[in-house]
Amino acid sequence: MKHSSHPLALLLVLSLVVPGSDLLAQDSEGTLEKIARTGEFLIGYRADSSPLSYENSDGEPSGYSVDLCRRIAAGVKAHFGDKDIEAKFVRVSSEDRISAVTDGKIDIECGSTTITLSRQEKVDFSLPTFVTGATVLSLASSGIQSMSDLSGKKVGVAKDTTTVAQLENHLKENLIDAEVIIVADRTEGMTYLNRGGIDALASDQIVLVGQIIEALNPRQYALMNDIFSYEPYGFVVRRNDADFRLVVNRSLSQVYRSGQHADIFYKWIGRTGVSVPPILAAMFQLNTIPE
Repeated sequence: MKHSSHPLALLLVLSLVVPGSDLLAQDSEGTLEKIARTGEFLIGYRADSSPLSYENSDGEPSGYSVDLCRRIAAGVKAHFGDKDIEAKFVRVSSEDRISAVTDGKIDIECGSTTITLSRQEKVDFSLPTFVTGATVLSLASSGIQSMSDLSGKKVGVAKDTTTVAQLENHLKENLIDAEVIIVADRTEGMTYLNRGGIDALASDQIVLVGQIIEALNPRQYALMNDIFSYEPYGFVVRRNDADFRLVVNRSLSQVYRSGQHADIFYKWIGRTGVSVPPILAAMFQLNTIPE
């Protein structure tokens, strides 16, 4: 009886160890291995960050960042050669864009996410894809022309964005007694602005340009020239996944070297009359990394 209990005990041990081993293997699986196993490259996009990432009238992902990620998708497919890889777009929000990457729901997030050191505690970023800064949008009739004009006003800002802390710090440092109103997203912020719930909406300049583009009456808005932050954008990828990040960066650098980035910029942004800012031109030049 003493020896006959050993096989049962061994089975119990195996039943505990094997599932755990499978989970461990999945956790250590790199993004390229995941793509090879599933045959899918999952691209996260934002629906509210025009002209960088949004849904067009047909409900399809569109914009500057989306086009760059289509080039990356081509690079991923080239990496696997003859293997059939399907690129799929997955809608994400400001709140879940980071967790969607860390949880494996998407392989890359292509929107308007600022590269920050605190975010790099959880995820990594591609080469920079855009450079902008935060500013304020108001109704043209409000007379708001500078940050000092915000004194005594209500300023909306989308939650879970880097603009929240930057706006609060700027107001505090410059003794501007504006009231900061946290809104769910930029869409809600525009609704508040149009209805008089807030006097101005703070966000990244390029995103506010997108809001004006989409407006029924663009001339009713005024975009402040003042910039109160530095916002370098990049695509979010899993942390410590060098092989996949190399495929992403190789694709982006190839786009920059070939000059395709200019076509993409003017397709989505330049058509509004906005020229390539010197700092963005420098970003493109600095990231034309040779093969």
